[in-house]
Amino acid sequence: MSRKLFYKYNEFTGAFERVYPSRINRVWSIVKNSFEAIAIAVILIGGLYYLIDFPKERLLREENRRLKQHLDQLDDRLTEALDVMENITERDNNFYRVMMQADPMSINRRTSGHERRNITGFADAELVEDVTEKMDLLDRLIYSQINSFDSLRTYASQQKERLASIPSIQPISHDDMKQMASGYGTRVDPVYGTIKFHEGMDFASATGTPVYATGDGTVTTAGWHSGYGNMIELNHGYNYTTRYAHLSKIIVQPGQRVKRGDKIGEVGNTGKSTGSHLHYEVRYNGQPRNPVNYYFQDLTPEQYAEMVRTAEAAAHVMD
Repeated sequence: MSRKLFYKYNEFTGAFERVYPSRINRVWSIVKNSFEAIAIAVILIGGLYYLIDFPKERLLREENRRLKQHLDQLDDRLTEALDVMENITERDNNFYRVMMQADPMSINRRTSGHERRNITGFADAELVEDVTEKMDLLDRLIYSQINSFDSLRTYASQQKERLASIPSIQPISHDDMKQMASGYGTRVDPVYGTIKFHEGMDFASATGTPVYATGDGTVTTAGWHSGYGNMIELNHGYNYTTRYAHLSKIIVQPGQRVKRGDKIGEVGNTGKSTGSHLHYEVRYNGQPRNPVNYYFQDLTPEQYAEMVRTAEAAAHVMD
């Protein structure tokens, strides 16, 4: 590339004379040209980076996409695990409070030591922070639940008589039950068609199916009782009573002591009833409680989950 030459007209000589730039101008020219070349190179390289999909960068972007996808999946699984822990915590507290009459572990004790971490420096820092927080919380809840179970085991070993008295099995065999006709809660009365609160659970089963005491106790009622038909009421002590209604046959007498699992009667269709079934109630301090919370001795986890599901879905009250 030829250099540019500059000339200046000399009015005294009447001729053009060559002009030589000063050292400063020459240095400035070199610096300016260098910066222009660097700027052009940066623009070209940047444009090529975004326009041309280099293999290495393509692999990195694909890896980041997969990592983001895995983080999203992990976040969903942790959310499900925390929901399960919430259910376990609720049942654990219910066992302490309702059945053992002891103070449950507070939420502050269960989550003590858990603090939110501040994570920066990642493109998906918020997601990473959320996943990390859920993992820390789940770890803390599991640790607390283990401690709760250990305490409960110790407490239960000191309360054998109470545990024997608490109603904790189904009143009829799982194999003898045709279906869960109705669970605990607000239902439509099958006779009057009005909305009422169903204070127990209805087990549809054939007439003559054995009915068993769900806990140790004393028979307080064994006979006809208004809409209940033939009914047995057991006093288990510790403020617990149970009722077994619409029986076809009663084989116990008032004042008789029974053990959990003893046969006390047979399923029937007496009283205000629309079909052969057993109406079963659990009462604490005279107030009805949801019996589904008390089947913790004779059902497998799978059977219990199915019992809860059908009890919530069943709406055909038979009495």
